[in-house]
Amino acid sequence: MRTTTLWTRTAAATLTLAGSLALAACGNPSEGGSTEVAATSGTRTKINISPDQRRVTTPKVDAIAAKVPAEIRDRGTLKLVTSSDSSAPLNFYANDNKTVIGVETDIAHLVANVLGLKLQPAPASWENIFVGLSSGKFDIGLNNITVTEERKDIYDFATYRKDDLAFEAKKGSGFKVNGPSDVAGKTVAVGSGTNQEKLLVEWSKENEQAGRKPVNIKYYQSQTDTNLALASGRIDLYLGPNPSAAYRAAATGKTEVVGTYSGGGKTIQGLIAATTKKGNGLIQPVAEALNVVIENGTYAKVLDRWGLANEAVSRSEINPPGLPRTNK
Repeated sequence: MRTTTLWTRTAAATLTLAGSLALAACGNPSEGGSTEVAATSGTRTKINISPDQRRVTTPKVDAIAAKVPAEIRDRGTLKLVTSSDSSAPLNFYANDNKTVIGVETDIAHLVANVLGLKLQPAPASWENIFVGLSSGKFDIGLNNITVTEERKDIYDFATYRKDDLAFEAKKGSGFKVNGPSDVAGKTVAVGSGTNQEKLLVEWSKENEQAGRKPVNIKYYQSQTDTNLALASGRIDLYLGPNPSAAYRAAATGKTEVVGTYSGGGKTIQGLIAATTKKGNGLIQPVAEALNVVIENGTYAKVLDRWGLANEAVSRSEINPPGLPRTNK
């Protein structure tokens, strides 16, 4: 997965569809701002979108904290990089339009808690997330990053969520997407350089080989631009991360998820992972921290509060099989 655009402190930078999405309007002011999204088994969960997050916390585990590389441990901070594109519920602005919130940030806070470190978040464009991790500018990335065999050459991974993709359409479009033939001849937006782009390109080639029309693939600079294109009918579908698509559909009522697919394609369940520079010694304590919070229930509480319980993993794995280099 990836997202792009500049980190701007404006209403337009929050999740938008046909202009700014005023999420606060969905909530009860007495509760500081909230919105409801789908949870598990058809239920709904109320999400706090105010700057006062009342985050789930967990205690430090000294034995794991001692395994953190000395440079980071002595500094006392964990430098987290997340996307500069505001994309609920992954990372986005609270209703004050300046406080960054979301499931990725919450999980990163839990990891920092266990490691006894203060989380120091910083936004970056998708490309600069990886550049910053490679250079050591950032210690860790939590940004809906999918494990791939290619990325494993350069980075280490500790998994924490399933990677599911979603096809998003205007509400009432009548579209249903189960496979390549359903997008033949359709205009579909996707993020450049993403795993979902790779999947869409392969589906388009498969359509051509079968004598069907290829996919008309479109690229936009930001999620805001993509949302506007979907609302105006310039595109038929958007292929992106399931959490964001489900959130937009529930929060706006103007879009719907018309099909989901594993980020790993036909052969493997895609997995989302915390990402570090390969071999820098950080991934082992990060994975252990994730397993602590999975076992003590705080991880489940975080996923529940963002309506993502169905993407839970039972255990964090270090560098598991990733998306194949051919993704076939």
